[in-house]
Amino acid sequence: MLRIPRSLKSIINTINGESGTRYIVRGLIDGSLSALGVVIGASGSADASVIIAAGLGGGIANGLSNILGAFTAEKASLERERIQKEKSLLKKNGYLKKSIIYKKAIRETMICGLIDGISTTIGSALPVVPFFLFDIKTALYVAIGITIAILFILGVFIGKISKENVIISGIKMVAGALAVAILCFMIEKAF
Repeated sequence: MLRIPRSLKSIINTINGESGTRYIVRGLIDGSLSALGVVIGASGSADASVIIAAGLGGGIANGLSNILGAFTAEKASLERERIQKEKSLLKKNGYLKKSIIYKKAIRETMICGLIDGISTTIGSALPVVPFFLFDIKTALYVAIGITIAILFILGVFIGKISKENVIISGIKMVAGALAVAILCFMIEKAF
């Protein structure tokens, strides 16, 4: 029988849990919309390699930023909670850092940060892929289509989780993608 290491089990449990799912969805939305903005903004270039470099570079930067942001924000919240608990227990500062619960929370915080960043990077790569395959104009429309499809699927997923109308939830996400596309086209045309 195949044994899964405890650290891998912890990662799988986090991904399957509410926190992991939230960070995956958030990262995919963030990555795909920000990359769509970058490729639309760079689409005035006659060189697909410029668009690809801008899209991938922006996506990687966004992913790394989200790893750092998610980890530091979650850790700050965790630390505030730990300090409050220590005060209520009349224990010295740092007492609970040795606890299994605290160590597990720190590990989950790191995993969630990684999930967020990786999901963002994956989401940002998807609108860039068409620029490897098509001419710039076609690739741009395909990138918009891919982003709309991703966001519709994520909207349906969010609707299912929140027990809302899945079609309306999907359409709301598509409206967000279209708003980003329109605004970015306006900016691209202005310059």
